Amino acid sequence: MFILPPPVIVIVTALIGAGFMAYRYQSRAHSIALGAAVGAGAGIIGALVTMVPLEFCTFEQERTTLDLALGIALMLVATSLSLAVLHDLTQRVVGSKGLLASGETQPGAFKGRSASVTAFVLLLPTLLILAVFLYYPMLETFRLSTLLARLGAPRSAFICLDNFTRLMTNTGYINSVVISFTLAIAIVILSLSLSLLIATMAYQPIRGGSIYRTLLVWPYALSPVIAGIIFRLMFNPTAGVLNHILDSLFGIRVPWLLDPAIAPWTVILSSTWNIMGFCILFYIAGLQSVPKDLEEAAAIDGANVFQRFFRITFPLLSPITFFLVVTTTTYAFFDTFGLIDFLTGGGPVNSTSTMMYEVYVVGVQARDLGKAASQSLVLFLVVIGVTILQFRASRGRVSYGA
Repeated sequence: MFILPPPVIVIVTALIGAGFMAYRYQSRAHSIALGAAVGAGAGIIGALVTMVPLEFCTFEQERTTLDLALGIALMLVATSLSLAVLHDLTQRVVGSKGLLASGETQPGAFKGRSASVTAFVLLLPTLLILAVFLYYPMLETFRLSTLLARLGAPRSAFICLDNFTRLMTNTGYINSVVISFTLAIAIVILSLSLSLLIATMAYQPIRGGSIYRTLLVWPYALSPVIAGIIFRLMFNPTAGVLNHILDSLFGIRVPWLLDPAIAPWTVILSSTWNIMGFCILFYIAGLQSVPKDLEEAAAIDGANVFQRFFRITFPLLSPITFFLVVTTTTYAFFDTFGLIDFLTGGGPVNSTSTMMYEVYVVGVQARDLGKAASQSLVLFLVVIGVTILQFRASRGRVSYGA
């Protein structure tokens, strides 16, 4: 039995979408009926796209409040995406300038049926590649996340969104989320700070500077797996190079890979070294675009080196910094898996077990494909959410002008 029959759920979602868009269109002096139609269509699409594959299971009476809230959240997200698509299509079909908000411009379009067909033919290979290698695997991952499926098992069972709701009460997984964010923040801050410092020093006019700068970029050519092997040899508690040096000079040995409080820092240092070459490359390119006349004018006005750097150079590097923040964050969440696997194996005591590593442990080692699929989708949504927040936070702070 359902709390509400499926047709009623679709109707309610359509009414909510219609009311919201009618209010938005009225506030912008547009057609209320058109806004209501767009909102109702988006509500119907959002409810059907999310609930039909799930068989409206989140609205069954035996489900928990968490299941119900998760189902409603899925419908809201799908409805919001549908609203954006339908609103854009409405602008193109109606062709009314009144639908455009102030400051927006009408996007370019192909004119004539033959031109539209040509554009579709040219885009068809890309669309096919995206459909086969991106959208279809994503849908299959979502389908797998709703199943109780084991690797090698001949059968699977539909369990609605239990794989997701159980993650929210799993203390081990919540701990991996905290570890992932902690490592990501530390890697981003440390790698960007050191890269900017090294790039500024390497950009100085010195003999053999081009060779020196090339050598600085080389570490990025190594995969995280190779970096993990190299630093495991360096940080090995008994036969590591670093402990041999510390023991020879100071008579101490540090349990780099055995202490839960120190092991995360070995991952941070190793990841920072691996990604620094990439950051240095972009910062050197950015420093070459900084106008020399601005720095000369500031020097004439009495600004010292630090004032010129923080008042002129660093603000002009804001587009490069923003790009590196986004890419380094993605690296910290995804690409550190190989390094962690060979360096610490997620230990000691799961102190370096990130969200990405948990997907591997659950899906490959524990052979629980359904739970691993749900964890991979959560990781994907987390990274997308962090990226969106970074874009919103950068508004007004990143200047792309000369």
